[in-house]
Order: sequence, then C-alpha cells, then structure tokens
Amino acid sequence: MSASTRWSDLGPRFGVGALIAAVGLICLWLGGLAFLALTVLISGVIVWELVRMLDPEAPAVALACASGVALLIADLLPTGYALPLVLAPIFVGIGQLKRHRATFSIFTLMIVLAGFGMYSIREEYGPTWMLWMALVVIATDVMGYFAGRFLGGPKMWPRISPKKTWSGTIAGWLGAVVVAIVFLQITDANGQLIGLAVALSMASQLGDIAESAIKRRAQVKDSSSLLPGHGGLFDRFDGMLGASVFLLMTAAIIDFPPGTVTGF
Repeated sequence: MSASTRWSDLGPRFGVGALIAAVGLICLWLGGLAFLALTVLISGVIVWELVRMLDPEAPAVALACASGVALLIADLLPTGYALPLVLAPIFVGIGQLKRHRATFSIFTLMIVLAGFGMYSIREEYGPTWMLWMALVVIATDVMGYFAGRFLGGPKMWPRISPKKTWSGTIAGWLGAVVVAIVFLQITDANGQLIGLAVALSMASQLGDIAESAIKRRAQVKDSSSLLPGHGGLFDRFDGMLGASVFLLMTAAIIDFPPGTVTGF
C-alpha cells in the first residue's frame, strides 16, 4: 500500500471528526436539554443504521423513532420507571424484523443503554467526568489509528476487523493512560483512575469490534454514508457505546469517580 493510499482518508476523517467533536463538546458543556437532545438523536440514528444493516425490509425509521422517544422519556423519569422504557424498543423491533432478531435485540439494548448512560453520567457527575470518558475514547481511537498505520504488525482479529492491529490496540490503552494522568493532576481522583481508563479503553475497542462483526454479517463496509471519511454514526460512536455501557454498569461498584466524594 502506497503512502498516499494509506493516508487518503485522513483529511475527511479529521474534518468530520473535528466537527463532531465541536458539536459534542458544546452540548456536553451546556448539559440539560442540549445534551439530552444530542444523545437521543445519536441513539435514534444508530438504531436506524443497525436495522438497515440487519433487515433492509424492516421499518428502520419507525424503529429509530420508537427508540429515540423511549430514551427521551426514560431520561426524564426516575431510574426505576425508566428501565422498562429502555427495553421496550427491543420488543417493538422483534415484532417487525424478519431476521437477525437476536442481534438486533442485543445491540439495540446496548445503544439505548449507552444513550441513557451518557446522559446519566453527565447529569450525575458533571461535565468534567463525561469529558474524561469522551477523551479516553478519542485517545483510544486516535492512538490506535496512527499506531496501526505507522507500526502495523500482527492483526488482532483479521476475520472481523481486518485493519485492527495489536500495536494499535496497545497504543489505545497507552493513550487512555495519558488522559488519566492528566485528569489526576486536575481532579481529586486517585491512581485507580488509570486502571479504570484502561478498562474503558478496552470496552471502547470491544464496542468497535462488535460493530465490525455486524458489518461483516451484513456484508457492508460502513453502517451508512452519513459522515464522509467515517461512514455512519455507528462507525463513529461504536467505541463510545462500549465505554458508556461499561461505565454505567460499573460506576456503583467502583465508587466512581475513584477517590472523590462527588463529581463536579
């Protein structure tokens, strides 16, 4: 592969990635309805992409809207009342899809939980820790991308994700460590933040691999063509889905943020 071919997607990836990051950071900082709207929109679009990949004849728009509305209402209710709504879109989809229902169920649960988790983390812990999680995922992706292109080496799982290398995977973990060290200097968190950052990085990579498995099954290159250089929103946010679901499930167990009394 020539150097020009290897880096041919860098321009579009950088431009679209910068735009997504800017919108995301603004909504993250504003919080409230702005961040709620962002998480609901992203989750709904990803469900639309998922359905189109799994069963093109299924009503993707209707299922995306159902997921978005359920998530919107769930975010505004106390958690105990919200949980049935998180699961409700799955049962709607089971009645509409003719194939790949199990895959749809698992990934729709992950998508809606991730949207619910991101909004919950922002509301409970403030912008600092939501930003930390986002930067861990971004560092994992960026370090993995450049290390994989520069260093290459053995593939991690070539049948599922042909471009993912072990060098890029490990570089992603190191990027997460750097982010954690920076936040150790500006917050009251203790050293356990480093281990948590690496775990989030791993969860992010598993989200990426899981989405790659869906695309292999559907025999498509990208989840959609919405984002030049990135494919679809699922392609862009697969890592964030894995990380946010992981943090949502473990925050109570690890007393998040580690070493602090409350987030800020």
